[in-house]
Amino acid sequence: MPCEQSGSGDEDLRIDLRRTGDGRSALLVYSALDRLVSCCGEYQPWVVMPTAKLDAMAEHARFDMILLDLEIPEQLRRGEGGARWHRASTRTPT
Repeated sequence: MPCEQSGSGDEDLRIDLRRTGDGRSALLVYSALDRLVSCCGEYQPWVVMPTAKLDAMAEHARFDMILLDLEIPEQLRRGEGGARWHRASTRTPT
Protein backbone atom coordinates (compact mmCIF):
# COMPACT_ATOMS: atom_id res chain seq x y z
CA MET A 1 0.00 0.00 0.00
CA PRO A 2 1.48 3.40 -0.93
CA CYS A 3 2.25 5.66 2.01
CA GLU A 4 4.13 8.82 2.83
CA GLN A 5 6.33 9.88 5.71
CA SER A 6 4.41 12.00 8.19
CA GLY A 7 7.44 12.97 10.25
CA SER A 8 11.20 12.82 10.26
CA GLY A 9 11.42 9.19 11.39
CA ASP A 10 11.20 6.20 9.05
CA GLU A 11 8.49 4.66 11.25
CA ASP A 12 6.15 7.66 10.96
CA LEU A 13 4.06 6.67 7.95
CA ARG A 14 0.69 7.86 6.74
CA ILE A 15 -1.46 6.09 4.16
CA ASP A 16 -1.22 7.87 0.80
CA LEU A 17 -4.75 8.75 -0.33
CA ARG A 18 -5.29 10.21 -3.80
CA ARG A 19 -8.01 12.52 -5.06
CA THR A 20 -9.95 11.35 -8.14
CA GLY A 21 -11.00 13.60 -11.01
CA ASP A 22 -14.49 13.90 -9.54
CA GLY A 23 -13.19 14.88 -6.10
CA ARG A 24 -13.53 11.58 -4.26
CA SER A 25 -10.78 10.23 -2.02
CA ALA A 26 -9.24 6.92 -3.12
CA LEU A 27 -7.16 4.38 -1.24
CA LEU A 28 -4.72 2.74 -3.63
CA VAL A 29 -3.84 -0.89 -3.02
CA TYR A 30 -1.56 -3.18 -4.99
CA SER A 31 -1.72 -6.93 -5.25
CA ALA A 32 2.08 -7.33 -5.33
CA LEU A 33 5.17 -5.21 -4.66
CA ASP A 34 6.34 -5.40 -8.28
CA ARG A 35 3.00 -3.93 -9.39
CA LEU A 36 3.30 -1.09 -6.86
CA VAL A 37 6.78 -0.22 -8.14
CA SER A 38 5.67 -0.51 -11.77
CA CYS A 39 2.54 1.61 -11.22
CA CYS A 40 3.83 4.17 -8.69
CA GLY A 41 7.57 4.39 -9.37
CA GLU A 42 10.67 3.30 -7.53
CA TYR A 43 10.59 6.19 -5.02
CA GLN A 44 7.09 5.46 -3.68
CA PRO A 45 7.24 4.55 0.03
CA TRP A 46 5.06 1.56 0.86
CA VAL A 47 3.82 -0.62 3.69
CA VAL A 48 2.41 -4.16 3.70
CA MET A 49 -1.09 -4.49 5.13
CA PRO A 50 -3.25 -7.64 5.09
CA THR A 51 -6.53 -7.11 3.25
CA ALA A 52 -8.36 -8.32 6.37
CA LYS A 53 -7.28 -5.08 8.09
CA LEU A 54 -8.72 -2.72 5.46
CA ASP A 55 -12.05 -2.44 7.28
CA ALA A 56 -10.31 -1.45 10.51
CA MET A 57 -8.17 1.06 8.65
CA ALA A 58 -11.29 2.65 7.14
CA GLU A 59 -12.23 3.76 10.66
CA HIS A 60 -9.05 5.89 10.85
CA ALA A 61 -8.55 7.03 7.25
CA ARG A 62 -11.49 8.50 5.40
CA PHE A 63 -11.74 7.37 1.79
CA ASP A 64 -14.57 6.92 -0.67
CA MET A 65 -13.21 4.02 -2.69
CA ILE A 66 -10.45 1.45 -3.01
CA LEU A 67 -8.62 1.22 -6.33
CA LEU A 68 -6.57 -1.89 -7.17
CA ASP A 69 -3.32 -1.86 -9.16
CA LEU A 70 -3.91 1.65 -10.56
CA GLU A 71 -1.06 3.13 -12.60
CA ILE A 72 -0.13 6.65 -11.47
CA PRO A 73 0.90 8.96 -14.34
CA GLU A 74 4.62 9.74 -14.19
CA GLN A 75 4.06 13.44 -13.57
CA LEU A 76 2.07 12.61 -10.39
CA ARG A 77 4.49 10.05 -8.93
CA ARG A 78 6.79 10.66 -6.00
CA GLY A 79 10.34 11.72 -6.68
CA GLU A 80 13.51 10.80 -4.85
CA GLY A 81 13.02 11.38 -1.12
CA GLY A 82 9.31 10.55 -1.32
CA ALA A 83 8.03 14.04 -2.17
CA ARG A 84 5.30 14.32 -4.77
CA TRP A 85 6.50 16.11 -7.84
CA HIS A 86 4.87 17.51 -10.93
CA ARG A 87 6.95 17.57 -14.07
CA ALA A 88 6.13 20.16 -16.71
CA SER A 89 5.18 18.75 -20.07
CA THR A 90 8.14 18.04 -22.32
CA ARG A 91 6.02 18.04 -25.46
CA THR A 92 6.91 20.69 -27.99
CA PRO A 93 4.19 22.55 -29.86
CA THR A 94 3.61 21.43 -33.42
